[in-house]
Amino acid sequence: MGARAPAAARLKVTEYPPSWYAASAEPFGRRTPLDGPIEVDVVVVGGGYTGLSAALTAAEAGFSTVLIEARRIGWGASGRNGGQMIPGMRWPASDLLEKFGEDKARALVALGIEATGRVRSRIARHAIACDLRDGHFHAACKPAHLEAMRREVDLLDRLIGYRSARIVERADVPSIVATEAYHGGMFDASGGHIHPLNYAIGLARAAETAGVRIFEETPALAMDHGSPVLVTTPRGEIKARRGILACDAEVGALEPSLRRIMMPVINYNVATRPLSEGEARALIPSNASIAESRFVLNYYRLTADNRLIFGGGEKYSPRPPADIAAFVRPHLEKIFPQLRGVEIEHGWGGTIGVTMNRLPHFGRIGNSLFAHGYSGHGVLLTTLAGELMVEALRGNSNRFDLVADLPMRGFPGGALLRHPLYVAGMMWYALRDRL
Repeated sequence: MGARAPAAARLKVTEYPPSWYAASAEPFGRRTPLDGPIEVDVVVVGGGYTGLSAALTAAEAGFSTVLIEARRIGWGASGRNGGQMIPGMRWPASDLLEKFGEDKARALVALGIEATGRVRSRIARHAIACDLRDGHFHAACKPAHLEAMRREVDLLDRLIGYRSARIVERADVPSIVATEAYHGGMFDASGGHIHPLNYAIGLARAAETAGVRIFEETPALAMDHGSPVLVTTPRGEIKARRGILACDAEVGALEPSLRRIMMPVINYNVATRPLSEGEARALIPSNASIAESRFVLNYYRLTADNRLIFGGGEKYSPRPPADIAAFVRPHLEKIFPQLRGVEIEHGWGGTIGVTMNRLPHFGRIGNSLFAHGYSGHGVLLTTLAGELMVEALRGNSNRFDLVADLPMRGFPGGALLRHPLYVAGMMWYALRDRL
């Protein structure tokens, strides 16, 4: 079955939206739009981490590969996220164990942890200049959260012998981050943070070196998943033996059958002025990325030039705040009162795809594969997803199917009510955070 994108998807966009990432990105000139028909082994739709990883892996496997992106490489969440490398799935190992039993939980935990190594391997192999830093701290906002983390560390060791994670007691939090907001937490040395747009650009360059043809400003107007897969663009049709759909939050515009599975959610980030070396080290002595244990959470880290990038706040409508800096500032200053009044030089938003159960959604439609719905854990899982899709194309689908077989249900309410019901649910969870 073919699907047609709305007229808005056909607009020509030539510049990245404003953000600190766009202002500090490695040079990456615009790639020309597709102009004329092409026939290849694999067509990849979407120029974020998932699509770039899939295209690169496909070319390395010997497939002739084309990647098309409606705007610019890394335009969406891949170029605007918090840059946090958070090991594992969105669900803790304890929830996976309870829901799926020990064997499947062990396999899923191992796969989620493997994603960390996949990203680090790509960065090292292709010399991607993306300011990789080590360490992630999962901050416990309540004493009960810390006790759950103790059990998680023990369970990770028992299931897969994972010893990169350790508990940080409340008295030791200042060695990680200078705030009194937390009751302790879990520090994972294998986590970390990166410049997300530069990672996307690095993957794109590696893909081109491997033989991938990349066309920007080339929206897929329709995609037929038959044999062959046919992708219609404004100035040419792509014919391929297999297709990969990697659009995450925007996938519903091209493939309506997936729209109910995923809700687009907008996160907002700010970047402060550059702090002095002393200010920065005093603020986050560990230089780790930090994310809270709340459902509606704050997350933050330092950049290579000592800015604090901070994401926080709750907003449930698609319309951005009139002043993003003013919207995020109260949350920043609550965690770091010592930064009250600090100059904020950049503010931006980005859309992520969230599934009902917060697990990623993999699957097949005809001769195409798709992966999306990373629900805030996309910096690591996306690279793995692209590689697993190519594994499946090559005839080994066991690991792809492990994720594709996860139970997945759509958001309730249909086209008219699904967003209001989602908002009501988020407000309930936000209220629970405060209790």
